[in-house]
Amino acid sequence: MFHKIKAVTPLPNFHLSVQFAEGVTKFYDITPLFDKWPAFRALLQSPDLFESVTVDTGGYGIIWNDDLDLSCDELFANGKTVKTPFDGLMAFTDATEIWGLNESTLRKAISYGKLVNGVDACKYGKQWVISTKAMIREYGLPQQKG
Repeated sequence: MFHKIKAVTPLPNFHLSVQFAEGVTKFYDITPLFDKWPAFRALLQSPDLFESVTVDTGGYGIIWNDDLDLSCDELFANGKTVKTPFDGLMAFTDATEIWGLNESTLRKAISYGKLVNGVDACKYGKQWVISTKAMIREYGLPQQKG
């Protein structure tokens, strides 16, 4: 499955909370990287640098500066999954990108009853969200981008 990062939040003790587009949140401990990759020790010496972490353009990783970054695959594979009330939910825009569909396809699926409003998907203000389970049920597993 394709793992796109939507948000990253620095936590105490050099941990990160990473939210993925497919509705999964993971905690990632960067302390093992201090010994494995000496460049990451800069985060120990500068708490402000650690706090400055952002999602890289496109959501394919996170960055601190030109020398420090981590890929979405590393964060997903080695992060610890955290249960949240938002597990398995994603925005229509993310679902259409991951599955290679048009947003109108999902809206039509709701109007035709293929996806049930209030069960599989729901609109909050102007934003639609959909469950990952409904996407897999109706459209199969997304193709790995490469």
